[in-house]
Amino acid sequence: MEINSERDSLRSGETALVLHPFVKKSTQNKLRDPQGCLEEAVSLTAAISLDVLHSEVVSLAKARPGTLFGEGKITELGDFIKNSNIDVVIIDGPVTPVQQRNLERRWHVKIVDRTGLILEIFGERAQTREGALQVELAHLSYQRTRLVRSWTHLERQRGSLSFIGGPGESQLEIDRRLIDDRITKIKRQLNSVVQTRELHRAKRKKVPYPIVALVGYTNAGKSTLFNRMTESDVFAEDLLFATLDPTMRKIKLPGGQPVILSDTVGFISDLPTELVAAFRATLEEVLEADLIVHVRDITHSETGAQCQDVLDVLGRLGVDTDDVGNYLEVLNKVDLLEENARASVFNSVEREEGQVAISAVTGEGTPAFLALVEEKLTAKQKVLEFDIPSEDGATLSWIYRHGTVLGREDQEEMIHIEAKFSPENLGRLEKILKKLN
Repeated sequence: MEINSERDSLRSGETALVLHPFVKKSTQNKLRDPQGCLEEAVSLTAAISLDVLHSEVVSLAKARPGTLFGEGKITELGDFIKNSNIDVVIIDGPVTPVQQRNLERRWHVKIVDRTGLILEIFGERAQTREGALQVELAHLSYQRTRLVRSWTHLERQRGSLSFIGGPGESQLEIDRRLIDDRITKIKRQLNSVVQTRELHRAKRKKVPYPIVALVGYTNAGKSTLFNRMTESDVFAEDLLFATLDPTMRKIKLPGGQPVILSDTVGFISDLPTELVAAFRATLEEVLEADLIVHVRDITHSETGAQCQDVLDVLGRLGVDTDDVGNYLEVLNKVDLLEENARASVFNSVEREEGQVAISAVTGEGTPAFLALVEEKLTAKQKVLEFDIPSEDGATLSWIYRHGTVLGREDQEEMIHIEAKFSPENLGRLEKILKKLN
């Protein structure tokens, strides 16, 4: 059964007005420039092909509980909306159901807050069944909070003879129950997907390749770096949330050791709680990773604030970014920096442990990036020196697959090898060497 909804989905080509409410005394605004927030909101709006006719920062002494904006601003914006034939107003921030209802009544247009906008984008981008289910779960969780609005169809009462509603059950209660039933069904379907993902993880653990997870703010260049490292063609464009579904590929480090590289969904400031909860199964790939690579757009004017947003989401997932052995920062897009800024970034990287500067587009710095990944992954490994027969190709192949070869000397009948091995593979190597002896 279809759930009643008080507004239609956003459609490509609709005209939009984008507003960023800036509450002057709010502690949340200390890290971010309001103009930069507005530009990001415009980019988010453009990501679903809405035609942005105008955007502005609206300064507020405080948010009005009933309408968010003051009476004068509501009248001014109402005239602009009417004269410009605006279809939808995007408000870059939280809007309560009451504020949304009152503004829609005054302006006679659809009102979409930041959470609703991000949900719309995720709905368009999800490609896999898991991604679609996660987005629907997040959307229903969000929609459930909107059912306090007093539209006509929500005020009707169902009598005791109704097949759906009980005695005196309102349409609002029916809608809420239908949403709860759908949420329960989606969660069961997701549990099945999660079990499949856990089986895949178990299989990967039997072939113990380290997992390197790429994380970062949306549009920081994760997918571009992933494509360069893996020679893949994962969708990567100058577009917010270009990819949602995680992708995994095997690559080889300079020493020959294979690792699994994982590209995950991009983060964003004020990422809706519903989305973090819905995508937890996907984001748990990050928790399973042996190394987390945080890709940053070093050219962005608010790269520091974006970095903090990513760290906040990782913290909500339970990731300890203070563990320098498990965390690496990649300062991306150095090819777009001017000469002085480039020099400053590379000087900073030399002083900071666990940082590397690269350009995922040109490939500059990627050898240093791979070397640092290898250094991080092998830090806890043990170095061994041993000999194997020259004709034993199977053992030699196993060593290159499961260890990091530091040196090799080919002799007439034997090959002398110096290599690093993880504790998991060390025991397997010792058994192999015993058989050879």
